[in-house]
Amino acid sequence: MLRIENLSYNIADENSEKEILNNVTFKFDKNKIYVITGPNGSGKSTLVKNIMGILSPTGGKIFLDEEDITNLPINERANRGIAYAFQTPVTFKGLKVKELLDIASGKTNDFNTLCDYLSKVGLCAKDYINRPLDDKLSGGELKRIELALVLARKAKINIFDEPEAGIDLWSFDNLTKIFKSLKSTNIIVSHQTKILEIADCVLLLKGGQIQKVGKYEEIKPYIQSSTCGKLRGQDE
Repeated sequence: MLRIENLSYNIADENSEKEILNNVTFKFDKNKIYVITGPNGSGKSTLVKNIMGILSPTGGKIFLDEEDITNLPINERANRGIAYAFQTPVTFKGLKVKELLDIASGKTNDFNTLCDYLSKVGLCAKDYINRPLDDKLSGGELKRIELALVLARKAKINIFDEPEAGIDLWSFDNLTKIFKSLKSTNIIVSHQTKILEIADCVLLLKGGQIQKVGKYEEIKPYIQSSTCGKLRGQDE
């Protein structure tokens, strides 16, 4: 379904060029959960931002259903079924939660449908459907609303960049239930053990390349040997 071939990404400074991704090749199959993990600076977020089109690769190709989408803008990729949930949720001032859920789903939703989306992320529809997306909402509330938008969007491919950020008051069990309930390909950037454990496949990145691929139990020894506490699921 989604395939990247020899994907590279470099950034230039005054005197040299820094390589962030180095010829990464991988195929993401349909309806699987993939977790991308690795030390800080290994290229995890850069990889998923290239897939979404937030960043443009300096080399390589990206294919969706065998169509070359390497040069397509973000909106065209979204139209083809790729959704992206940011580590820090984007706010849409002036819009209410209901309006944003309607936009995400492409239709006007009745109360029961809105209740279904919001209850799955731990929010009560009565309290939130008419709430504006403004600075009165906490970071955790915005994160949950963004997850509800993913449910409403029903994309073919969902990309989550460290989705555990900002959900301190909400259990990881509920978060992993959402991932497992999505009938889509889910690509998750995360260090958290509970998220790694539900993956069909874990990609361990290091130095801009895929170091290891496999189930969490296969990758676990390489994570445990890392000197990075965050990679081992610990607080820094």
